[in-house]
Amino acid sequence: MIDRLKEDINTAFREDPAARSVWEVVFCYPGLHAIWAHKIAHWFWQKDIKFFARLISHISRFFTGIEIHPGAKIGRRFFIDHGMGVVIGETAEIGNDVLIYQGVVLGGTSREKIKRHPTIKNKVVIGAGAILLGPITVEEGARIGAGSVVIHDVPKSATVVGVPGRAVVSKTPRKVSGVDLDHNKLPDPVIEVLHRLEKRIEKLENKP
Repeated sequence: MIDRLKEDINTAFREDPAARSVWEVVFCYPGLHAIWAHKIAHWFWQKDIKFFARLISHISRFFTGIEIHPGAKIGRRFFIDHGMGVVIGETAEIGNDVLIYQGVVLGGTSREKIKRHPTIKNKVVIGAGAILLGPITVEEGARIGAGSVVIHDVPKSATVVGVPGRAVVSKTPRKVSGVDLDHNKLPDPVIEVLHRLEKRIEKLENKP
């Protein structure tokens, strides 16, 4: 247990360059508090003590601004940076070394008691305000740009941008340590298509 707590603290240092001391991370990182509270709530959920599981989740939401359903399955070295407004649904599954930012929603699209939330594989980065809906799968090393709305599966090591999200396959997977999701450098498939159309129209207009 102590080793897992240390691992979570080290993950905060790895993912957030603003982290300066262990005390700061332990007492001032709501994303970390939400993850720790979820571990307790998930234990009660697995023991079929669902009321206490939901109560712990609710209290955690009040203090951290992060809502994680106790039924969600979360892997190791998961980190929520800033965190306010994050929502993770009941049947969501998150792998190892995943990083998400504030305002991210892993939401469901069905009222039936089935798998209805996203599955996030290892080493995925999800930018601020991104919304992922339904029982989709985001494969290992994928990156979701800020503000994207994702409703389809995302291939391995792809970058997704836009509304609805469009995948641009990348050959460079995310490293386990550090963040390489530079939002100002993300491609925009819609703009690229418009540029191609513009050049095509210009060629046609210049024809004799």
